[in-house]
Amino acid sequence: MANPNGATADLRETFLGVYSVLKSELLNDPAFGWNDTSRQWVDRMLDYNVPGGKLNRGLSVIDSYKILKEGRDLTENEIFLASALGWCIEWLQAYFLVQDDIMDNSQTRRGQPCWYKVPKVGMIAVNDGILLRNHIPRILKNHFREKSYYVDLVDLFNEVEFQTASGQMIDLITTIEGEKDLSKYSLPLHRRIVQYKTSYYSFYLPVACALLMAGEDLEKHTNVRDVLVNMGIYFQVQDDYLDCFGEPEKIGKIGTDIEDFKCSWLVVKALELCNDEQKKILFEHYGKENPADVAKIKALYNEINLQGAFAEYESKSYESLTSSIEAHPSKSVQAVLKSFLGKIYKRQK
Repeated sequence: MANPNGATADLRETFLGVYSVLKSELLNDPAFGWNDTSRQWVDRMLDYNVPGGKLNRGLSVIDSYKILKEGRDLTENEIFLASALGWCIEWLQAYFLVQDDIMDNSQTRRGQPCWYKVPKVGMIAVNDGILLRNHIPRILKNHFREKSYYVDLVDLFNEVEFQTASGQMIDLITTIEGEKDLSKYSLPLHRRIVQYKTSYYSFYLPVACALLMAGEDLEKHTNVRDVLVNMGIYFQVQDDYLDCFGEPEKIGKIGTDIEDFKCSWLVVKALELCNDEQKKILFEHYGKENPADVAKIKALYNEINLQGAFAEYESKSYESLTSSIEAHPSKSVQAVLKSFLGKIYKRQK
């Protein structure tokens, strides 16, 4: 085994090694009578959907646990368990993305066709999503059943999944085709969608897993949850900003929030800052595919200085997150939260 307490590349390699172990257990799960065809299908489906992203969420379980243990070298078993929980989050993410791409009728994901767009997959992807979701309790049962925090873990994953699906629901019903109405968009709505759809599973869940492993009671850490939820909202606002103002070479994609009529921070902030004339332009051109319409919206964003508004939002968020973090009584929990904030502050991609 590579030295998991060493450099990040080693950690990533160790983490991917744990994926292979978990996959092999799932492909031999005694609760189902496997044959070659079903095993090959699930094997390919997992490799296509689970390990392909940046793996930030999964790796941050190990990082956070390590910080909570105040830098002491972790045992091989601790690294395995923290990695297994990290992979449960990556499995959850894969499940959301497979379903999300079908709902949004997306074409590509992570630089390749969406899973449902792969020849011979099609709507089988719906069931594959359900399988991905069902793998999580199998992994938890295989490796955490004897742990005192097992029930809390199962509970945590169920709760976060419910919050994320509910956030997705608010997002979907706000942008029902044929009912595109900008006046429904506002900063509180944007905040609610992001809080439920992204913050809980991307920011709170990895730290909550590490806290449970470290023997902490999540009930006593609601302030940690609140800080991480706010960090997730800040992260999404950055994402919305980069979608429009980021360089495609850096962010790895061409933003389409304007064309897609997204409830983006930029458009809700614009609604707040525009005069009546400018609002007319927004209402008329937002959510249209035509490049000329998109250019008009971008010109308007520049006219009202949304870049300045974002810079102000960013520095205020950073200050308020830092002071919330520094108010936490535990230095090691502070260190976990500061390491998260350090990774995202002023990011360019």
